[in-house]
Amino acid sequence: MVTQPNDWSGLSWLGPPIDARALFRPELEALLGLLRGLGPADWARIAVPGWTVHDVTAHVLGDCAARLGRRDPGPFAPGETLEAFIHRANQEWVERHRDTEPAALVDALERAGAELADRFAAADLDAPSLGVSWAGADPAPLWLDCAREFTEYWTHRQQIRHAVGLDTDPEPRALSVVLDTFMRALPHTLRGTEAPGGTQVEVTVTGPGGGSWTVTARAAVTGEAGVAGGWSLGEGPEGRPACAVQLDAETAWRLCTRGIEPAPALARARVEGERRLAEAVCRIVSVVY
Repeated sequence: MVTQPNDWSGLSWLGPPIDARALFRPELEALLGLLRGLGPADWARIAVPGWTVHDVTAHVLGDCAARLGRRDPGPFAPGETLEAFIHRANQEWVERHRDTEPAALVDALERAGAELADRFAAADLDAPSLGVSWAGADPAPLWLDCAREFTEYWTHRQQIRHAVGLDTDPEPRALSVVLDTFMRALPHTLRGTEAPGGTQVEVTVTGPGGGSWTVTARAAVTGEAGVAGGWSLGEGPEGRPACAVQLDAETAWRLCTRGIEPAPALARARVEGERRLAEAVCRIVSVVY
């Protein structure tokens, strides 16, 4: 927890800042182009379990409305967790918009998305912002919150693409930012994984848009989540990692969003070194799940 609103030194373990601000406008244009090219039957295709293409589009509009302060999900229910609250609020929004004509959804998304892109373009990356639970940062600097938001829009567009028979968009600049953001979950993912101080785990994603991330145990980790020590992406890699995990980009982003479960992702991975550390890496989740 930081003690000063703009002093993020206590979160240096998240690694260097990411600047996703300029990507919101082209992402919006790509989504609008995709949606405007859909046929009537495409809107009813299943994009994620329980949601059609129409539902996912309404959800993206709801995300924009929330960021613009135009959507009030109401209070938490008694005993409701953050994850349950978010899922309930999202479901209620989608259900309220099930009768909205696709053309009206797209028009509303164009207006809200453009305004949101402009807001992010002018935002201060060092400002305090919403927490990112899957990275263990609350509050979080805006650079992380902004990058997280970008990954949500990108991911939903891929889900729509897949629903209508298209592959993942391979455009490397956006994919690179998405993967870099998702990997900021690694320290939080490994927080309960036992390791001596200085132990390093290297995760490499192959192909255009890929990269390499090394997470280091800052001090001995005893196996209990939240104990002193923890893991860091802010340490420079030194020497040979105790474990190296290599994933292709498609497996990596699907794993982080739970489009694929840890076991099949691990089966696709190339692993060198301690397998238990690779198993821990493949428990990564970079969305509210």
